[in-house]
Amino acid sequence: MKKIYRHTENGFEKLTSIVTTILGNSITFIVAFCMVIFWWMNNLYYYKPTVHVMIGDIIFGLTFLCLFIIQKSFNRFTASLHLKINELVSSNKNASNTVMNAEIKTELEIIELSKEYSDLAEQLHQEIQEQLPKNDV
Repeated sequence: MKKIYRHTENGFEKLTSIVTTILGNSITFIVAFCMVIFWWMNNLYYYKPTVHVMIGDIIFGLTFLCLFIIQKSFNRFTASLHLKINELVSSNKNASNTVMNAEIKTELEIIELSKEYSDLAEQLHQEIQEQLPKNDV
């Protein structure tokens, strides 16, 4: 059962990666923009919509186009953030290189890394608490 779940999860991660790349592409935005213009013109000339329907169609079309703009912006921001973090990790001698290129790791690998760093943070917190002088009140 775990094997099926893991296989399904890996397939879903690949699908989301591909969809994210496609939605953030400039060509996809141009195609979507042309589709929205065609849709508006088709509704305007063939169906004679009321003012309320036209306003709803405009809002719907703009919202649809904003999806592509936001995804493009998010992709660019994420890529630059990954580059900056990779640079910081690679420049520090004591840093663990296991977090390098974390964006290509599976969700399960990221959860495992997160647990390791949570344990490390807890150990450091305990060490700091032990080193602090104890105040008797």
